[in-house]
Amino acid sequence: MTTVAAPSLPLTRARWIHSASTDIVIALAWVPFTLTALAVQGNGNAVAALMSATLLFSFTHQPLTLALVYGDADQFALRRRIFTWSPLVFAVLVYATLNVSLITLAIVGGVWNAVHTLFQRYGLIRIYGRKVGENDGRLERALLLSWLAGVAVVAAADPATPDRIIETGLAGHNRDALEVLIDLRPAALVLLPFVVAAAIGLTVAWVRREIRVGDAANPAKQVYLLSTAVLFGVMLVSPIAGLIGYVGSHALEYFVIVYANLKSRYQDHPDDAALVGRAVRSPIGRPGFLALYLAAIVAIVAVLSQMGSPTAYILVFFVLGGLHVFYDGFIWKLRRGRVARSFDLPAASA
Repeated sequence: MTTVAAPSLPLTRARWIHSASTDIVIALAWVPFTLTALAVQGNGNAVAALMSATLLFSFTHQPLTLALVYGDADQFALRRRIFTWSPLVFAVLVYATLNVSLITLAIVGGVWNAVHTLFQRYGLIRIYGRKVGENDGRLERALLLSWLAGVAVVAAADPATPDRIIETGLAGHNRDALEVLIDLRPAALVLLPFVVAAAIGLTVAWVRREIRVGDAANPAKQVYLLSTAVLFGVMLVSPIAGLIGYVGSHALEYFVIVYANLKSRYQDHPDDAALVGRAVRSPIGRPGFLALYLAAIVAIVAVLSQMGSPTAYILVFFVLGGLHVFYDGFIWKLRRGRVARSFDLPAASA
């Protein structure tokens, strides 16, 4: 698979989150990562370098959640105790788990991030649905989970998986986490027909529902879900390329979403006293705010490199990653009126 065509659907009645162009960028954010991976496929060094670069890029988006929490007093007040004590609790848990079993830490981190990445996609699908009054996302949640489970079980059952893990060039805890798939092969072979049947059944059910809804459906949601389906299809055909697209697009989506949200939530409200709001309304604007943020991330990575301490590296990456996943569950709730308004959703439906 060397080219990916943009989904072809009627877009005239689409309800976009931001705009047609921005949302298409979000929907196809995985394509450049995947095409790059396909282009270097077979070159072990290039694949390993691309995988490492993608993981590093993925890390850069994670602390941005902390900036949104600690840079906004109203946001912080939502869960004052949780936001105050979570960094310490996560640091203790990561350090304790690291000293008991690094493999356990890697597996928990890998599964947590995989599901979190999926639920970011689910969150966008829910926004698209609520744009047209759809208030029940249970079918789409089950559908996405079935696709993720299907990809994981197929990878575990595939006898070529060990060679593919070697090709990624990953080492340390990342490689240990992937190699667990090899040990799960007997169980995966038993589960495979059931997982495939569930994924196919839920896909058919979703397509039938969208056809039944007809003109009341949101074509923008269909584009995004179709793009996600193609990504999972690539993960089945070319797991490494698909994985790189899955990981890289999550971070790129988050940057695009936050960049647009900084305008609707802060820049368009001059009375908002949040530190983040004052920053994006200052002469540096949103580009300057993100530039300063990225400079801080580069500084963190540079310090960790100079320290040369695996323990410090693991603590920083796992704690910041864990807090990102944990905090996102609080600050992007569509039931909150402020969040709903930032995505142009009516308060009642949110």
